[in-house]
Amino acid sequence: MVAWPWTKRVSSRVRTAVRVIRAKFDSAQTTPDNRRHWANADGLSADTAANPQVRRIVRNRSRYEVANNSYARGIVLTLANDVIGTGPRLQMLLDSADSNRTIEQEFAAWARAIGLPEKLRTMRMARAQDGESFAILSSNEGLDGPVKLDLRLIEADQVTAAMSQPVPGSVDGIMFDVYGNPSEYLVLKAHPGGGTVSSGAECDRVAAASMIHWFRADRPGQSRGLPDILPALPLFAQLRRYTLAVIAAAESAANIAIFMKTNAPAGGEAAEVEPMSEMEFSPNMAVFGPEGWEPSQIRAEQPTTTYDMFKREILNEIARCLNMPYNIAACNSSGYNYSSGRLDHQTYYKSIRVDQAHCEAVVLDHILSAWLAEAVKVFGLGDLSDTSHQWFWDGHEHVDPAKEATAQAQRLESNTTTLASEYAKQGKDWETELRQRAKEVAMMKELGLTVVQTAPKPTPVDEEQQQEEAA
Repeated sequence: MVAWPWTKRVSSRVRTAVRVIRAKFDSAQTTPDNRRHWANADGLSADTAANPQVRRIVRNRSRYEVANNSYARGIVLTLANDVIGTGPRLQMLLDSADSNRTIEQEFAAWARAIGLPEKLRTMRMARAQDGESFAILSSNEGLDGPVKLDLRLIEADQVTAAMSQPVPGSVDGIMFDVYGNPSEYLVLKAHPGGGTVSSGAECDRVAAASMIHWFRADRPGQSRGLPDILPALPLFAQLRRYTLAVIAAAESAANIAIFMKTNAPAGGEAAEVEPMSEMEFSPNMAVFGPEGWEPSQIRAEQPTTTYDMFKREILNEIARCLNMPYNIAACNSSGYNYSSGRLDHQTYYKSIRVDQAHCEAVVLDHILSAWLAEAVKVFGLGDLSDTSHQWFWDGHEHVDPAKEATAQAQRLESNTTTLASEYAKQGKDWETELRQRAKEVAMMKELGLTVVQTAPKPTPVDEEQQQEEAA
């Protein structure tokens, strides 16, 4: 390397100033004011933070709240009813129309036989209050029908490592392969809370192909679920405490009708009255109190004056962790107008669609694969290497059916939608509906009835309602 003659001279004159930059965030500072607030913040992993002891505590408390709090029970029931509804409906997309019809009809009959919609609603409720739901695909010879596949639900308490059989490489009863996929589940033969002697020791190994585990992973690497209503559990307790405080204030006002007080100083001119003494009053009579004492009536002013406001706000906060609007959580839309109701429902329905898509991927597709494996042999369907299909759910009723029908007709006329999409919004199969409509039209022509095909006319909207919707 050749050194230029001016290199040393320049380097001796230039002095580089090294500055150490210390960037700070307000949220990273610990002060006497926020020390207690951030005391429980930790750096634990997802599975360590949700260890079996923690999950058991929050699971039991969540079950207790759902069992004893009418708002918690109503919220969980509404969520299960809105997500599952009357149950999903299958539409096969094979090249053979006969095979599609056979599979759809037989699967619907099997779903009714095992009570699939009821079990799916139970699984969604368990996911909301327990954090996760489990179902084992098993054989049930007692079922009516050629396919003996059944869905046996178990509680999250039973999927755990037996105390006498610690298994390395597992996360509380779930075994994983080298790729991180579940391979086996350890299932207790009896519920640990059942009171049986063998409930804490004996367990079965269930292959992952026969187990359905439905939960929401909120963190990367999370293997077990936490209750959906976990953030709202302290709020339910606060709502109950506030309600009891309001009742106690009303009872205090009702129990003590008149309170006697005096402004005379100690030893002043006032009749001597024993402390905490009582006086009986008869109705419709004038009563003279002791000299120097003034009667006053107790009024339940606090906290009853803010009870409605507090209850509304805390219920709104409770329902927020489920993306549920207040009027659905409280079953009360008295404070809503048309526009605000639609805006709140859009967020809720989007969350419902996400839940349904998750249910399809984790639960329904798994069930369909197991059912097809047995149905192919029973019904002689041949090779089903292609199992293209889709699921239909119950549609959501529009607030204004006339406006929705008008918008639907305009979308179809402008080719911005299809009949399949419009029927899917209502939870219906477009092929089934069109076949039924064709039968109705043919019968009407056979009976000499007029078939009128009309599009809905736009409904007049007054100026005030237009301004309200624009706002």
